[in-house]
Amino acid sequence: MTKRLKLVDILALGFMTFAFFLGAGNIIFPPQAGMLAGDHYTAAMIGFLITAVGLPLIGIIAVAVAGGGWKGLTRDLPTGVATLMAVLIFIIIGPAFAAPRAGLVAYEIGFKPFLSAPGQLELGAFSVVFFAVAMFFSLSQGKLIDTIGKFLTPLLFAALAILAIAVIINPQGEVVAAQGSYVENALTTGFLEGYNTMDTFAALMFGMLIVDVIRKKGIEDNKATCMYLIYAGIIAAAGLAFVYVSLFYLGSTASAVAQGTQNGGEIMAAYVDALFGPVGQMILAAIIGLACLTTVIGLVSACADYFSSLTSWTYRRWVVVVATICAVVANVGLKQLIAISIPVLFALYPVAIALIGLTFIRRWLPNPALGYRLVLGVALLFSLLDAVKVMGADMSAFNFLPLFDVGMAWLLPTLVAMGVAKFVGSRDDALAEA
Repeated sequence: MTKRLKLVDILALGFMTFAFFLGAGNIIFPPQAGMLAGDHYTAAMIGFLITAVGLPLIGIIAVAVAGGGWKGLTRDLPTGVATLMAVLIFIIIGPAFAAPRAGLVAYEIGFKPFLSAPGQLELGAFSVVFFAVAMFFSLSQGKLIDTIGKFLTPLLFAALAILAIAVIINPQGEVVAAQGSYVENALTTGFLEGYNTMDTFAALMFGMLIVDVIRKKGIEDNKATCMYLIYAGIIAAAGLAFVYVSLFYLGSTASAVAQGTQNGGEIMAAYVDALFGPVGQMILAAIIGLACLTTVIGLVSACADYFSSLTSWTYRRWVVVVATICAVVANVGLKQLIAISIPVLFALYPVAIALIGLTFIRRWLPNPALGYRLVLGVALLFSLLDAVKVMGADMSAFNFLPLFDVGMAWLLPTLVAMGVAKFVGSRDDALAEA
């Protein structure tokens, strides 16, 4: 008889998946996008939801379909290529971008609003202390932070829910006109803005952890595993969508109270101060600060664990190295770090999306190894054009490419490559290569 999960277990799995995705990027980017999107915030929000909610959850399901791990996802790629992809993803979600960004969000919302004249010295001091604490907990590898996390996620969601209700009841300004690329291309701009959450990368690397939780509950059948992942995904998606919709609306009505702000963290801090005053700001600052700390501890631990498996260095040494790099990178500031990360995300996000897509069509490919090389190569080639363009280089010679003007030149060529892969090679060739 096939074992089934109880409703309470499914709900717990859904809340765990929600907590897995709810991090710094999920909180700071929707207000910024909402402010810029203005009266076009609905279209921008839909685009954002596709990349920030839909793709990560589909990515987790892809991990389950592929067998529950990174090796299953990349089994048709050369080992060196698969390892390089994993290293790049861990660097992106670890010391290069996501972990320092979480520290900076803690600074912007939890510390900076209470300083009279914040400067580089204060940011530097905060970075050292914040990542030293994260390093301490990562070195201990204890369960204390897991216990704290179980309380922090409900508290953070409750705080965001209260904020959402307050914004709806008492918006702090009128919805103003859209700005920049949101004027003409709100949907695609929102889609690209969703890259910044980096959750699709995270889903590919950590989706296996959620699968393991299901396995430990006695679910061995692959179809049942996928089914429970979908249930968990629906629960998590509902929670994330609620957070995003409310924060987008917050941003779209923030122009009156957030003049001169440079990022989503500053917008949220200004809005909360306007609604609840210093006390409300202190409560939200504490919750978000601690939530960012748990996120960083998880990222530092995961990176150290993976890098120690590839090298002769111990886990503890990698924890020190990764935490130190995070503290240094955080000193560039939130606005600058986001600007630096954008070209990298434009280059690699389409590759991750293509890998997810290939997982679902693999069974129809006559030669999966050849098909994967073709599709991922095309995705990378055209995404590099988008990345160079977003860096400010003159790429007008490529304006003839479909969707190049909106930063998605990779999409149609990648879809075409997937179609071609269905007719390239044969099963005999695949067996010969194996």
